[in-house]
Amino acid sequence: MKILFVCTGNICRSPTAEGVARRWLAMSGLEKEVRVDSAGTQGHHCGEAPDLRSQTAALRRGYDLSRLRARKVQPQDFAEFDLLLAMDREHFEYLNDRAPDGCRHKVRMFMSYARTSRRDDVPDPYYGGATGFDAVLDLCEDAVQGLVEDIMPEVNRRRQSVG
Repeated sequence: MKILFVCTGNICRSPTAEGVARRWLAMSGLEKEVRVDSAGTQGHHCGEAPDLRSQTAALRRGYDLSRLRARKVQPQDFAEFDLLLAMDREHFEYLNDRAPDGCRHKVRMFMSYARTSRRDDVPDPYYGGATGFDAVLDLCEDAVQGLVEDIMPEVNRRRQSVG
């Protein structure tokens, strides 16, 4: 299974979600069956590491984002990934508008997987203070835990069909 997290520049929200997902998938024993990546709707930061404030906040919780690099969503992502998870409604519309026939069902709101938060979006912390990056982490941890719970039955079905 392959999951793509999508925000605007791929330097704050989506790499944070990717880093959180990598750790939670490893803790759940799914790191070999589920591949995660992140991308942005804009290409302004391609090749750059995540925002230093995102990296700092994530590292305080044990998530290392330093090796991630920004990239832009590509047309082939719709075929390659099983899920494309939008950080906010604007990203959802962007992905949905560009999804080829037969791929729109793959585009979902990331926060639809949240277990406790009732937000629809992950707010962009870029122009705010440090607390915004911690808030993004809180939301990502909540939604990733729900995502892992949600995909577990599908991953187990795939394991059984291979084994």
